[in-house]
Amino acid sequence: MPLTRLCITMGDAAGIGPEIILKALRTLRSGSAVPTARISVAGSAKVFDAAAKAMSLPALQSFDGIELIEIDSGAEPPAFGQWSARTGELAYRAIAAAVEAQRGGRSDAIVTAPLSKEALHLAGHQYPGHTELLADLSGGAGPVMMLAHGDFRVSHVTTHIPLEQVPAKATPERLARVVALTHQTLIRLGIEQPRIAVAALNPHAGEGGVLGRYDIDVAGPVLEKLRKDGIDVSGPVPGDTVFVKMRARQFDAVVAMYHDQGHIPVKLLGFSVDPATGKWEALSGVNITLGLPIIRTSVDHGTAFDIAGKGIASERSLIEAIEYAELLASRKQ
Repeated sequence: MPLTRLCITMGDAAGIGPEIILKALRTLRSGSAVPTARISVAGSAKVFDAAAKAMSLPALQSFDGIELIEIDSGAEPPAFGQWSARTGELAYRAIAAAVEAQRGGRSDAIVTAPLSKEALHLAGHQYPGHTELLADLSGGAGPVMMLAHGDFRVSHVTTHIPLEQVPAKATPERLARVVALTHQTLIRLGIEQPRIAVAALNPHAGEGGVLGRYDIDVAGPVLEKLRKDGIDVSGPVPGDTVFVKMRARQFDAVVAMYHDQGHIPVKLLGFSVDPATGKWEALSGVNITLGLPIIRTSVDHGTAFDIAGKGIASERSLIEAIEYAELLASRKQ
């Protein structure tokens, strides 16, 4: 069976992307993880050289078999921690190159390092984030964000919109699509009979209508139809208990109605904090984009400009994203 081909994007050149990519490659090549993929990197050789020199990391070219898809950064690489229109443009071009590689049959999946929405906007690319940018470049419609921390998986009906817009955007069609895509993805991850729960929009799932009718009048009929179609979906389940039930392994995934409802429980599990200093030491978790014609996974954290260039960023989330990308690509039908 041919090796899976993955393309990792650099992310924002002023952030921790170059650092965690070099660290992840070092870990993968050291034998502490088991790499089975052929890896290419879309980014700037000058940026990676600067990261390697500043933080005493192996140079990108020192890793055998790693192909660089060059994104020229100009005469001098950007300074770490100083995002700008230039770093936003470089991040955009790296993503575009990775999408082109996958659509051209030279890559099976994309793994993205973090970018800055502010830098992306300064460069003239007006996207709310990675997911929407990838959808535009790949020709996909209606992408869905799934966050995963081990066997704790959360898909989102809505993400980067104001909270007051959620009920209008959480249409029956959108809810059905998110549940169906979550079901398909769980099967591709090796779960033969996925069990999904949908988190209620309102407290106590509306409390019989006293606290709102959405869960009764909108979500309820959608879930009933999905069950008739053969999908094992429960709910709406009150949001204050549904994630506890998933942690107890009653469900394989939860569909959250809005950004914070889904992100908070995953990040509470994913952040490792030093109790003595109050500082976070590492972050575990993966962002998976569903519903696109391409496979994409990502780290579940941001650019961390405040620690960029200091050599203390953790590569753990990136390694997990690589492993998820390999798994999804190897089971692509």
